Amino acid sequence: MITKVHLENFGPLRNIEWGQLGNINLIIGRNGTGKTFLLKALYCAIRSVEAFGRGNDNRRLEEILADKLYWTFQPEKIGDLVSKDGDGRLSCDMDLDNKHLFYEFGRSTEKSLKKIPTNIQPGKRPANSIFLPAKEVLSLHGIILRTRRPDHQEFGFDDTYFDLANVLTDLPSGGKNFQEFKNSRKQLEEIIGGKLEFDEKRNRWLFKKGRSKFPIGLTAEGIKKIAILDILLGNRYLTPESVIFIDEPESALHPEAVSKFLDIITLLAKRGVQIFMASHSYFVVKKLYLIAQKERLSIPLLHEADGAWHQSDLKDGLPDNSIIDESVRLYEEAIDLALL
Repeated sequence: MITKVHLENFGPLRNIEWGQLGNINLIIGRNGTGKTFLLKALYCAIRSVEAFGRGNDNRRLEEILADKLYWTFQPEKIGDLVSKDGDGRLSCDMDLDNKHLFYEFGRSTEKSLKKIPTNIQPGKRPANSIFLPAKEVLSLHGIILRTRRPDHQEFGFDDTYFDLANVLTDLPSGGKNFQEFKNSRKQLEEIIGGKLEFDEKRNRWLFKKGRSKFPIGLTAEGIKKIAILDILLGNRYLTPESVIFIDEPESALHPEAVSKFLDIITLLAKRGVQIFMASHSYFVVKKLYLIAQKERLSIPLLHEADGAWHQSDLKDGLPDNSIIDESVRLYEEAIDLALL
């Protein structure tokens, strides 16, 4: 579990300090403020730690991390990730699983990092974390995998897409299926009215509803998005120690589906899964606020205002923020029109 992060000069994120993180964490802000950038920075760190010492991977942690930064952000050189309008080096300081990870580099850095001093031991994080992008993945599944063939790797779909596409067709691991996960899958399938299946002969996804099967191209975007989480729970890829990063949970979903989806996210969080979400939807903020109040649950919030980032907690109320202020303004405008 990630408990604290401090980033400096990391692309558009000049100085981010976010502590006392919980099982559900939300980032809100206007377009272009760096919400997705922050999710990807966290993702690179946790995935690198998970890959460190796993299986036949004998690479050092700094080698894994440099590769993950390169293929997730896809710059010409990783030194391009250093903030252009700032002085000094890029740095990431993070606490996770009671361990500490710190790395830094400057603008001249190509594709390798200096040795990282850390107390993280290889092979000590067996969990799997995943990034759920805002854009659709299932219809592009085969294309994403082909762009990253070992003999011909090319930029286009970054590691958040590739890592997800790479595990969607994994067979169930045989690990324990926790009750909260069973309940979550049941609710997910109720929302979408069926489930997805992978046709190995045709190498494509199908949506199964009752006895009927439909090509993935004829399936609604929202159904495909929710079904991905069902697949990852079904094949046991996700476990209670996993970290899930969700970019724009509201994308392509009906408000009622968003509400139910966030209820399911809460179920997973109660079982130990950690979730980070980035959004610019008042509906998402308000739903999570209601969950925090009803469940007496801490939901740390990082929100951008006037060019700076601020911390708060939804269990303590809604903060002053442009997204919230605009929603309130529209509500008041509607009331004024009704009174005319």
